Amino acid sequence: MIRFDQVSVVYAGSEQPVLRDVDLTLEEGELCLVVGRTGAGKSTLLGTVNGLVPHFTGGTLAGRVTVDGRDTATYPPRELADVVGVVGQDPLAGFVTDTVEEELAYVMEQLAVPADVMRKRVEETLDLMGLADLRHRALSELSGGQQQRVAIGSVLTAHPKVLVLDEPTSALDPTAAEEVLAAVTRLVHDLGVTVVLAEHRLERVVQYADRVLHLTGDGTVTSAPPSVAFRTASVAPPVVDLGRLARWEPLPLSVRDARRAAVPLRERLAGRPVPPVRVSHGTGTPLLTASGIVVRYGDVVAVREVDLELRAGEVTALMGRNGSGKSSLLWAIHGAGPRQGGTVRLAQGADPAAPEPGASARRFGGRRTTSGPERRRVGLVPQTPTDLLYLETVGAELAQADRESAGAAPSTARAILDRLAPGIPDDTHPRDLSEGQKLSLVLAIQLTTAPDVVLLDEPTRGLDYQAKQALIRIVDALAAEGRSVVISTHDVEFVAASADRVIVMAEGETVADGPTADVIVASPAFAPQAAKILAPLPYLTVGQVADALAEAEAK
Repeated sequence: MIRFDQVSVVYAGSEQPVLRDVDLTLEEGELCLVVGRTGAGKSTLLGTVNGLVPHFTGGTLAGRVTVDGRDTATYPPRELADVVGVVGQDPLAGFVTDTVEEELAYVMEQLAVPADVMRKRVEETLDLMGLADLRHRALSELSGGQQQRVAIGSVLTAHPKVLVLDEPTSALDPTAAEEVLAAVTRLVHDLGVTVVLAEHRLERVVQYADRVLHLTGDGTVTSAPPSVAFRTASVAPPVVDLGRLARWEPLPLSVRDARRAAVPLRERLAGRPVPPVRVSHGTGTPLLTASGIVVRYGDVVAVREVDLELRAGEVTALMGRNGSGKSSLLWAIHGAGPRQGGTVRLAQGADPAAPEPGASARRFGGRRTTSGPERRRVGLVPQTPTDLLYLETVGAELAQADRESAGAAPSTARAILDRLAPGIPDDTHPRDLSEGQKLSLVLAIQLTTAPDVVLLDEPTRGLDYQAKQALIRIVDALAAEGRSVVISTHDVEFVAASADRVIVMAEGETVADGPTADVIVASPAFAPQAAKILAPLPYLTVGQVADALAEAEAK
């Protein structure tokens, strides 16, 4: 179905190719999982399948990519739309109509599909993707999971033979991610669609893959079955890490298989003290107190009289399904977002919503936030990090962050960026970075100011496991300095390794608030893989298991 024949891609100004001599064949009805470190070239590989690379992105493509017999060098993306369907990382950015039904019909209208055929395909797709009840809903009113299903459905109406998905679950809560992946696997099994999928949250998708394409970072791509590829892959989900640690054979790829293999390990760990996930730096001193926070958007109440106390040295995870009010609460706390009720007080008594006279301002995705002393008290990284990128080069952004941060040493922002995503040249335009690299850059800019309260909205989107570990170390360092960090995220593995406390929201209200281990293990949707595999033992991470085994061997 898809053939790469000695394919190399080099972008202008770069000496090294992003892809080098790629030679492989993807068969009909396969689910191919593309893995690799942030910036390794996964999006470039996906872009070659429908001709976005090089027709749209530029650069030089050597070799030949054929899809269903069509050479992408001579067939531009518009002439492959009936064969290849592409869904990007941000489905909302790709919508061109207003309602679900209109979006499903749009591609067929461009392909001049007869009206009676269009109607039939729309109905089939509504049923296939579970969207029948949403057909007349506005796209802007849908949850993240619903938007993702609409985006996939909109390309399926053209009856493509190939579906390309770039980070399809990165913005979804665990339940919505399961819904999307169930729909994708149904396409593979029932319709024979070839799916090429790139995803950093491998714990969600690895058990569904037929083949793994591993981008090693030097431009080469290896192809192997998942059980073989993950023996040595540079990135791997916790279930694989645990299998490597315990030397299980064959290597399990699902929690079910791992639980069967883990019986001897659970017996070995039973009765031993469980090492802590991390050292807590919480002091109990309140840095910010929010009372009765209310946020409305028209008739929709996003946050309902929420009370929240953020304490020094504490890392708090804010969880809940898409649309539960997490982002609205963060913006209200920060002071740049709407707030129709309640109060927010910093330890010194100031309200972040009331900037000091004379403070300068910066646009924040349509919102206005101050950049004077008050801005350094509460910092926020939004879900769309590119809202904060407005200069021409990475180096200029980093230098500006150093200048805006009082007391920051030169190259402070660069040092933070290199810990998150090393190797990004200063002369690169921020818009040319991958989504993970953009997020890393914005994190570096915001963390340079080292505010008392740090609010991170979905900071792990687009980050590989190594970059997440680097982010955990940075968050831990901020907490050790006595700062309070709040992380809104759907990434349960990240929460298990980084948070002291978890708050779960639903319909704008707080439904759970407590220590991480107590809250996330209580819910199957939020439990990390190690907890599921080793239950009833109270382990949350593979690192805890490694520490426990090391202590046992030392005795």
